[in-house]
Amino acid sequence: MKRAARRQLWLLAAVVALLAAAWWQMHNDQQTAPGRLLSLDPAAITRVDLQTGNAAAEHYVKRDAHWWRIDSGTPVRADDMHLGELVRIAAAPVQSWAAASDYDPAKIGLAPPQATLDLDGQTLQFGGMTAIGQNAYVQVGQRVGIVSLRYMPRSAAQSQNIRPE
Repeated sequence: MKRAARRQLWLLAAVVALLAAAWWQMHNDQQTAPGRLLSLDPAAITRVDLQTGNAAAEHYVKRDAHWWRIDSGTPVRADDMHLGELVRIAAAPVQSWAAASDYDPAKIGLAPPQATLDLDGQTLQFGGMTAIGQNAYVQVGQRVGIVSLRYMPRSAAQSQNIRPE
């Protein structure tokens, strides 16, 4: 075998080894990733209930691709962009999970929660900010996750106050 052919063979073997190592690392990262808050597809969510602080609860349903507020007797058309933001919270990436029993709910702002978001019957309770970084505690069932603070739900009134004119 010629020297040039041997070099090419070694180079090919090195490339294959690097590709295999990259695939293994990506596969390992996917297996150990904490995942999302909920397994729900945000586009499939049809009911949203939101309670923030001491404000009155807000109740919404999706009909014919639009959101309607159903707090009063007569449904009122809701802001589709705002509700889109709320349902996308279901897919928020979680930085880490821990058992709810590992925390004192009062110390992380979950007794009482700062906001409660119910998406098609699955409840997310939002607590306070973490000590480091711009993150918040979220209880889902018997687990507490840490997510970016940008996923903290806002009421319709709060959302209108922060939108640019």
